[in-house]
Amino acid sequence: MRKRFAWPRGHWDWPIGVTHKHGVRCGQMIWVGGQVDLTPEGEVRNANQMGIQVANSIKNFERVLKELDCQLKDLVKLLCFYVDDGSIAEEEFLSMVAAALPEKARPAITTVPVPHLAYPRMLVEIEGYAMRGVDDAFLPRSYADADDLSPVQGEFARSLRCGKMIFVSGQTPTKDGELAYAGDIVSQTEKCMAQIENALSEFGADLNDVVKINRWYVGLGMEEDFEPAALACAKHFKDPGPAATGVPLPRFPTAGQMIKIEAVAMLGENGDRLPRRHVWPDGLWDWTIPLPYKHGLKCHDMIFLGGQVSLDQQGRAISPDNLTEQTHRAMGNIGLILKDLGADYSDVCKITTVYTGEADHERLHENLLVRSSYFRDPGPATTGIPLPVLAYPSMNIEIDAFAMAEPDEN
Repeated sequence: MRKRFAWPRGHWDWPIGVTHKHGVRCGQMIWVGGQVDLTPEGEVRNANQMGIQVANSIKNFERVLKELDCQLKDLVKLLCFYVDDGSIAEEEFLSMVAAALPEKARPAITTVPVPHLAYPRMLVEIEGYAMRGVDDAFLPRSYADADDLSPVQGEFARSLRCGKMIFVSGQTPTKDGELAYAGDIVSQTEKCMAQIENALSEFGADLNDVVKINRWYVGLGMEEDFEPAALACAKHFKDPGPAATGVPLPRFPTAGQMIKIEAVAMLGENGDRLPRRHVWPDGLWDWTIPLPYKHGLKCHDMIFLGGQVSLDQQGRAISPDNLTEQTHRAMGNIGLILKDLGADYSDVCKITTVYTGEADHERLHENLLVRSSYFRDPGPATTGIPLPVLAYPSMNIEIDAFAMAEPDEN
């Protein structure tokens, strides 16, 4: 599918050369990589000033969209990573983001608290998606606003539908406006899934229409952290299920919160279920427990991959604690999955990467250069987020990939 790429004149840059671009427009989708408050030389601006960095990141987001003939009102989803040192509540951070957006922009949103970002004194990184008609017409959207959904801030959509796409904001387990089942990750997972199901039902969809699900959960990088909530979530899906990613975090700002779950679903604009195709290339890695998810899924013109890692078929790390080798293996897995779906690296529009590391630009650059090398220039939009640990011991990187290709022939 034809793509357009965006890199506004004078926009911020990394201090190393990469193939990635800040934005990609393909079909009705606009993909924007993680936007930050850096200079064109890759130096952090407004160090340790979160409010200013949020505002400037959104301004950078707007510049990318403008170069692709779009506006902030075209936003459908934001994924916001912010440094959580215990001094800022999630509601306060959401208010900062809302203040930087125009009134007509009401995207779905997921906030992810992290202990640090890739560059010292950088406090926020915001990626996301927008949608606009291939004829440049604004695409209408509808909203699900059931009382049990999150976030509670009215400036954001708890869930929205635009065309065939449905985006469900990151769901915090809530009951009567308060955190439910404090400290109980399994019960909280069940509650989040009930909220997602409720949101989908308002659009005539259900969990069988989900194409991608992400779990952000409190964990220390051990199997016993990963498995209970993974199983509780997985039982809601039939095999073959959606693409899936699960990422551990040190904590959430609200005491007792153990998990947040976001989802993307697809449903025909006439209400009909869209056919999909799943793949699991021979010999590809597996989890330590049976799960219904598949590594790759194509639905209409959209391709979703579950987070790709360097594991074997028993869920053990390959090249343990070697970030460079693990990045190559994860990228190789992405190529295998795309091939089985009749696509290749040139079809990728966006990758989101989490990797083990501190606020150290060298750690980012180590995996960013490897990831970038798999794409011709101009390449896809990208985001890279460091975390203390990932789901399994000695696993150092997980890469989500989103691609687009012409729909399969019937």
